[in-house]
Amino acid sequence: MDRTQRPRSVLDSLGEELIGILTPVSICMFTVVLLVCLLNSDPSSSASFSSIATAAYSETDSDSPWDKLLGAFLNSLVFVAAITVATFLLVLLFYLRCVRFLKLYMGFSAFVVLANLGGEISVLLIDRFRLPVDSVTFSILLFNFSVVGVLAVFMSRFSILITQGYLVVIGVLVAYFFTMLPEWTTWVLLVALALYDLAAVLLPVGPLRLLVEMAISRDEDIPALVYEARPVIRDDSRLVQRRVWRDRRSSQNDDDLENNEVVNVVVRAEEEEQRSEISVPLIERSRPESSETFLEGIGLGSSGAIKLGLGDFIFYSVLVGRAAMYDLMTVYACYLAIIAGLGVTLMLLSVYQKALPALPVSIMLGVVFYFLARLFLEVFVVQCSSNLVMF
Repeated sequence: MDRTQRPRSVLDSLGEELIGILTPVSICMFTVVLLVCLLNSDPSSSASFSSIATAAYSETDSDSPWDKLLGAFLNSLVFVAAITVATFLLVLLFYLRCVRFLKLYMGFSAFVVLANLGGEISVLLIDRFRLPVDSVTFSILLFNFSVVGVLAVFMSRFSILITQGYLVVIGVLVAYFFTMLPEWTTWVLLVALALYDLAAVLLPVGPLRLLVEMAISRDEDIPALVYEARPVIRDDSRLVQRRVWRDRRSSQNDDDLENNEVVNVVVRAEEEEQRSEISVPLIERSRPESSETFLEGIGLGSSGAIKLGLGDFIFYSVLVGRAAMYDLMTVYACYLAIIAGLGVTLMLLSVYQKALPALPVSIMLGVVFYFLARLFLEVFVVQCSSNLVMF
């Protein structure tokens, strides 16, 4: 490799990185918007949906705005508290090395989502389009679809396109049911989750930060639903897989560093031959000179493969799905705001070179643009249309 070559800039690969994560996010959001428009275009029907997000307060049309705001705040507080407790429990189980139990639980959860939520939406679509399907055939197809989905997500023998497709499907199913929450609860909950994501990833005692640091110190993968924007090499060599997952910490002696330098040169040569499968990383780091731990795997990662948590897919889609219940113009505004937020997060990632939460910037921009489009842009467009002003 020519060491005198000009270092590759972050901006040279930013477009490729953005497209790699933009495509599945856009597909997920578009599918949720389509389901909302087809199945429940009436936003008032969401009040009958009950879950842990509506455990503290049930919104009704007769309540005053202040009561709705206070109730939405209480619902969001309960929901975020439940997520915090569940995440710390995940940290504890991972600390106790209950990895097999966690994988079984994640697999069971994915099966329930695909079979239960997927079955419900399928029944609604069959009824909506009057498709002639008998119950036996439907049950067999649904069971096979759910089992293959669990195996594709939690086994490495499937094509990465199938794995990515099932992850997007899971995100769509969960996001659609979250759009059934009451309107005030939905918006307050989105803001609360963005703040929680910020604290959980960046604070030293944040549960997600603790979980990733523990995984890096043990050189283990976290059993979680995470979308990889770039394929990982399915190879017996653990070194190649680790290079895509994260860089080794610089806590070895000089001899080990020299050996790793030689092996890394071989790995880079193999990657040059496989450029059709693996792209250039967003951040090309030399050997770290300090013992600082670079986190990756939660939000947007900082090494070879960009990884986006499935929760980010879900709440992006919830935002545009709720916007679709009002007007498609607000959907366009929210979509552009979310994509802009992802671009800003990628730029911040290239500057700080550590894991960043992917929710805060996109969610905040999406919420702001929703209310701006609803309160100001709609009035402007209606006035222009009524006065036959074209632009």
